[in-house]
Amino acid sequence: MKYGYFDDQKREYVITSPKTPVKWTNYVGTLAFGGLVDHTGGSLICKGDPALNRITKYIPQLPSSDFKGETLYLRIRRENGYNIFSPFYVPTLDPYDKYECHVGLGYQRIVSEMVGIRTEVTIFVPPGENVVLRDIRLTNIGNDPVELDAIPVVEFTHFDALKQYTNADWCPQTMTVDAEQNDDGTVLLRQYAFLKKETENNFFTSSVPVDSFQTDRKKFLGDNEYGTWKSPRELQNEHLSNYEARRGDVIAALLHKLGTLRPGETKRFVTQLGQDAPEAVSTTSKKFQTLENVDAVFPNLGNFWDDYLSTFQCKTPDAAFNSMVNIHNPRQCHTTFNWSRYLSLYQLGLGARGLGFRDSSQDVMGVLAGIPDDARRLMRRLLSVQLPDGSAMHQFFPLTMEANEGDSREEEDGKKWYGDDHLWIILAVCAYVKETGDTVFLDENVSFYDKKLPLGQRESASVLSHLQRGLEFTKTHIGRHGLPLLGFADWNDTVNLPGDAESIFIADLYGRTLLEMIDLMRHLELDEFAEEYLADHASMKERVNAAAWDGDWYIRYFENDGSPIGSNQNSEGKIYTNAQSWTVLAGYADPARAKCALQAVKEKLNTIRGIKLSWPGYNGYDKSKGGVTSYPPGAKENGGIFLHSNPWVMIAETMVGNGDRAFEYYSQINPAAQNDRIDEFECEPYCYPQNILGDEHPQFGLARNSWLSGTSSWTYQAATQYILGIRPQYDGLLIDPCIPKAWDVFTVTRHFRSATYNITVKNPQHISKGDVSIVVDGEPIEGAVVPVAAPGSTVNVQVELGMPVFSAVK
Repeated sequence: MKYGYFDDQKREYVITSPKTPVKWTNYVGTLAFGGLVDHTGGSLICKGDPALNRITKYIPQLPSSDFKGETLYLRIRRENGYNIFSPFYVPTLDPYDKYECHVGLGYQRIVSEMVGIRTEVTIFVPPGENVVLRDIRLTNIGNDPVELDAIPVVEFTHFDALKQYTNADWCPQTMTVDAEQNDDGTVLLRQYAFLKKETENNFFTSSVPVDSFQTDRKKFLGDNEYGTWKSPRELQNEHLSNYEARRGDVIAALLHKLGTLRPGETKRFVTQLGQDAPEAVSTTSKKFQTLENVDAVFPNLGNFWDDYLSTFQCKTPDAAFNSMVNIHNPRQCHTTFNWSRYLSLYQLGLGARGLGFRDSSQDVMGVLAGIPDDARRLMRRLLSVQLPDGSAMHQFFPLTMEANEGDSREEEDGKKWYGDDHLWIILAVCAYVKETGDTVFLDENVSFYDKKLPLGQRESASVLSHLQRGLEFTKTHIGRHGLPLLGFADWNDTVNLPGDAESIFIADLYGRTLLEMIDLMRHLELDEFAEEYLADHASMKERVNAAAWDGDWYIRYFENDGSPIGSNQNSEGKIYTNAQSWTVLAGYADPARAKCALQAVKEKLNTIRGIKLSWPGYNGYDKSKGGVTSYPPGAKENGGIFLHSNPWVMIAETMVGNGDRAFEYYSQINPAAQNDRIDEFECEPYCYPQNILGDEHPQFGLARNSWLSGTSSWTYQAATQYILGIRPQYDGLLIDPCIPKAWDVFTVTRHFRSATYNITVKNPQHISKGDVSIVVDGEPIEGAVVPVAAPGSTVNVQVELGMPVFSAVK
């Protein structure tokens, strides 16, 4: 508990020291308007696209003590000048008596006490608005009156984020800030770059009149910028200079002279940082000038999260599991759905990253119950960057919908497609239809991507046809063993094998998508397609088992010449996790091989901090293998604990009936369990990181790349659908738990297709998985699927685990 604690009742994590091992962040708003706020008040805000419409300048690589994007200064008049400090600790680094950062659902509340002043600042984006509010309350907790000033400061960036760092001539020449005084005396600072002057203006203003303002960083810091953010020279002056910057590094600083603050007295004002069309800025900025409007919109955040989180709530014997499943994991799923891998302290939102086809297809699966309409809209956008041959562009920019082939463009002679991208959307669409029953979506017409043609002239087809073309692409792009071609890469981006290398992972993912499509075709009564896909599955299953079984586990790749990777023949990279878990998920591994492959994961890849992606690590760069060998052993994809792959093993273990092991794997990567060893882990304990250094690395246990990870969606699915076993089907809710034997009982409240299911699962025989007997509203039912109930109804479901069974893939 060195740096904070969980407050599940308020759905917060409370940081109690600003000196966390690395910056800990939170997200406010959405990709439409919003960004991240760190635990010392710095912010990185954008609208619509972090690469093409960024608002604040936040440079994560700078030391944690440095100003980043936004802050608040306070100053108290003394006989010999001013005592200047930041209640956010950064950048002035003054001693504090109390510090709390409440990491909430869509808001950040920072509370501090220093120099006799209690400061409480709540930072949030009102739902649907293009403005971030900072609700600032200042209280004199000392014994004497003080004359207090408050100076909020924002540093703007050029909207084209990458050019801010690559063109130090053009960008400063285009940056301008104008000041306008409103009728009520408040000052509106309007910032724009000339290239977008007529379409988008940033603005910064306050709910109360200000004494003066500054818009030039050089003048604010003073002494030709040899003044610092820790001690800006201009804050020693009575007033700021009211300078309207015509070029340069532009800021927005507003000096509020709050007057004398008596002991116990509180003064409050609200700042707004937003963006709108030039003619709308003045009107937009006035919306939250009144505190009544601010107070009215903040509860809307809570209302949204009440509704979103209510779709799945559980009570189990494990408190850390409950905390993650009920609050923090679904919240992270919502964040990754919005931001994909686009904007964090590690994914900087610069250049050509955009939203990933593969990433977003998986992220959608974590939010289907909570925001199905939003999920459908994103899936439609993803399908619009699929190519007519069934493959997909690797990433796209959400503002322009321009797509590209990702890192494969760097290889002149290599394949320009990723062998797995187009398959993930099949899993997402099938999961959506199971969740909602919305088969009409399958008939919607969506264009394919062709950047040479305008949108109206592009080929289009139904959503279902898009999925079928994806299957056909994989079926027809195979290598010497009859296994799918790797292309530039599969899910493991860093293994880039030249020529016609084959990927067992893609074969497995293809198998899983075939199983989903077989179920869908049967549901739609398209039996001819169901039989075709059943035959395709059987054929690929035979090839995988004939070519890829290595004796104790499954091989991961075949190189162009047929040499295996992930085999006992290899001195490095002998075994890869994903080849073991996904052969089970695909329904390829028979019970004996499934048990053997998963035992190899336990013996050779598992650590107390999570399951490694491969072992042993490559020790030296090998161009023929690609980027995986650019990392030292134990880091990232080279034998690191790449958390995204861990829930796939959890799911596989539930499929073979091993609930204790599945839960062990879940618990050892649960971020909440890292709270007591945070100096080793370093990242936020309230969200999953992407990776943890493995045991071949001297810093084993160190986490990085928090928030934007597919770990979030898949761990949520593993916990809710496979460990607790409440899994949507086309005809109802499947109850198929696989839990620790020690659990006596657990309960779930699940909203499904506008009905509420209160589910109690009892485990009197203390088994992990077994036949279930189910009573629905007092009446026993046959089988394990609770039928779809009438919209608006509440259904009480009593479940008892009976005789142990080996569960087939479902």
